[in-house]
Order: sequence, then structure tokens, then C-alpha cells
Amino acid sequence: MARKYDVADLSLANEGRDRILWADRDMPVLAKIREEFEKKKPLKGMTLSACLHVTSETANLVRTLKAGGADVFLCASNPLSTQDDTAAALVKHFGIPVYACRGEDKKTFYSHLNAVLDAKPNITMDDGADLVNLLHSERSEAAVRVIASMEETTTGVIRLRAMEAAGKLKFPVIAVNDADTKHLFDNRYGTGQSTLDGILRSTNKLFAGMKFVVVGYGWCGRGVAMRAKGAGARVIVTEINAVRALEATMDGFDVMPMSQAASEGDVFVTLTGNKHVLRPEHFKKMKDSAVLCNSGHFDVEIDLPGLKKLSSKLNKEVRPLVDEYIVGKKRIYVLADGRLVNLACATGHPASVMDMSFATQGLCAPYCVQMGKSLPKAVNPVPLWIEQKVSTLKLASMGIKIDTLTDEQSQYLASYNEGT
Repeated sequence: MARKYDVADLSLANEGRDRILWADRDMPVLAKIREEFEKKKPLKGMTLSACLHVTSETANLVRTLKAGGADVFLCASNPLSTQDDTAAALVKHFGIPVYACRGEDKKTFYSHLNAVLDAKPNITMDDGADLVNLLHSERSEAAVRVIASMEETTTGVIRLRAMEAAGKLKFPVIAVNDADTKHLFDNRYGTGQSTLDGILRSTNKLFAGMKFVVVGYGWCGRGVAMRAKGAGARVIVTEINAVRALEATMDGFDVMPMSQAASEGDVFVTLTGNKHVLRPEHFKKMKDSAVLCNSGHFDVEIDLPGLKKLSSKLNKEVRPLVDEYIVGKKRIYVLADGRLVNLACATGHPASVMDMSFATQGLCAPYCVQMGKSLPKAVNPVPLWIEQKVSTLKLASMGIKIDTLTDEQSQYLASYNEGT
């Protein structure tokens, strides 16, 4: 490889180390797995390239993978999610090559993706399927070495299932995002809290009494709606799925089409994984001082080109990471250029919830090594035993005990000849 790393400033390494070790205090499950990996070395001889958000929580995951014997290479999955001090610390204090700089341009972003693929990985980890896409297009020569991959986010799984349906996948992928230990907790509680954190830090607005529009009622949308309601906001949900719309209604939220919600909302958060769910016909209806942000993976959910075309003036950064668009006599504010508001404007999910997601991710890596060659070239589920192990370790770390079945109960559940 031409460069051993590419980070913004190595002098930030000590600050980053403190941040990583602080997060580690709230990641007891991952710490247990790291201890196990240090003893057994299940990833010995493997090269693992990861494209993830370069945060203190991710740092503890890649430390765990290295402890398992892997040569780990890390790049960013989003240009605005990198913590530069964390990236510097991983290079200087933990000996892990990192290619990530906060605010990097598109050319640099793709050069970093290529840098971790230059390491000739056997296993890849993705948050948005960018590495897998490259391995199926410009870097197809590197795909032959890949045993399996893992995908961490909803948007990435959507892309991968489309590839599978088209018969394009060249290797198995484990859908870590679909694991209960990931989406039930990370997507709901993590995204719920960190999204509101990002909006608060960037705008300092009061949620109580405002109309808060949640675009999409998947697990992330459920979490954001729940937290916004808890903060006193009047929550409106927009959906295209009748079942989810019904669920949102029965959870106590107002449900309506965006054509109606656009004129009512004070803050809009997109969480769909789809393109242009906020468009010019919606911008025209919005109130003065409406705030728009995105908590989906890619920056396509808000039609920013359409908003720029519609506006007569753009005032860049009236506050840090807050841009003001003038549309007629109205002001519309966009946070973080439409990128992930929870990571661009705040510090992402709390470490305690990422503990479960990354513990699941960590255990899937040796599973890929052991089982990858026998798995179908498709999007595969996380094995139940991994979910059970992570959940059991998490409960133990919280001092919580649960019941076990008696022999009689086990026999009853396994039989069919007992009735009323």
C-alpha cells in the first residue's frame, strides 16, 4: 500500500485514546469478547478491511478484531462522522491503519475505500455497502479473496438484497443490521437519543410544543418518535407502509402524507433509506424557519439540489453545520448538509448501546472465517447462538438474571400430545 495511514492530525492521538477508553467503560460485552479473542485468536492470519463510522465505539470494535489476530484496516463510511482524535489514536496508540479525515471530499473518500481494499482483505465490514459495491465493480479483482462480508446498516442491507435479487453477489454477506441485538436497540434507542442530541446541539431549539415530523417509521423512526414525544414534541409520522402507519397511529402519533405534514412541521427528520423523500413541492409548503435533517445513512433523502434551485439565496453555516436557504420570504434550515445528523452534529450513539451491535459484529467475524465458504452467496442472517450470547453477556453486565425452563416445561414445548 502506498500510505500506511491517512488521518487529519496525529497530535490528537492522546485525546483520542482518552475518548476510546472512556467509551470502553460502557462496552463490557465487547470487552469480554476481546478477552476471549486474545486467548483463542480466531482471526489469526486473516486480513479484515472495515468501512465504518470512525468513532470511539468503532475503535473498540477494531481493537477487538485485532486482538483476535486479524490485520485490520479501517476507513470512514461517512465523510462527516469521523472523530479525528479517534482516528489518530488508533494509528499511534493501537497500531491500526486508518484512512479517514472528518470533512474529506468525495475523491478522498473513495481513495480511502480503495486504500483498505489494497490490503487484500479476506473479510470485509461495511456500513452502507460501499466496500461491497467497489468489490463488485472497479475492484472485482480483489473480490476473489473475500470469504464473506458483514453489513451494519439498514440502507446497506437494502442495497445488498437488491444485488442478491439480481444474482450479482460474489460472496456471502451477514446482515448484522437485521439482528435483534442490533436493530431493536441500536436503531431504536441509539438513533432515537443521538438524533435528538444532534438537533439540540446544532439548533438549541426547545422540543416541547413543537411539531416534529418523523419521515419513516422503521426501527430508527420509532426511536426518534418515542424520544421526541418524551421531550414534549407533538409528533407527526409519514409513511408509505400501511402496517407501519397503523402501528404509528396506535402508538399515539398523528399519521398523514408529507403533502399535509410539510405545512405543519417545525422540524423534519428523514429516516427512510430512500431518495428525495423531502422535495421541492414540500419545501414550498413549509413554515418559516423549518429545520430539515437526515438520520438515514446516505445524504440523498433531502433533495438538496432541488432546494438550492428553489432558493434565492444560500447562507452557509449561520451556525456550525446549519445552512440557511431563502425560499420566497421563508427561511429553511438544513443541518449537516443532509448527512447523518447524529454523527455530524453530535457524537453518535451511546457506547452502551453500540456494545451490543459491535459485540454481534465482532462474533460474526470468526463465524465468517469458519462458515463463509459453505454459506450461500446471499444476504444471510446472524446465527441465533450469537444473539443469545450477546444478550446473555449484556444482562450479566447489568446484574440482571432471568428464568430457565424446567424439564417439564421443555418437554411440554417439544411435544404435541398434551392439550386442554
